[in-house]
Amino acid sequence: MKYFVIVAFVAIIGSLAAALVFMMRGGVHDDKDGEAPRRRHMARALAFRVGFSVLLFVLVLVAYFMGWIQPTGLPLQR
Repeated sequence: MKYFVIVAFVAIIGSLAAALVFMMRGGVHDDKDGEAPRRRHMARALAFRVGFSVLLFVLVLVAYFMGWIQPTGLPLQR
């Protein structure tokens, strides 16, 4: 489970870095729809980042409910 979380974080950071590269690099306009290809690539990279984040969140919730992981936070004091 720990390794999957690490891989997911690397994928999230990687897709965010790819979006940054596409945003910073200039591109020529595409003739068929008038939108720059770099904008489509940047939007796709950001969509992958959001998808990886949601997938990681759902995986952590499922792992918690299945008992695969346990919370290790501070105990509640009353």
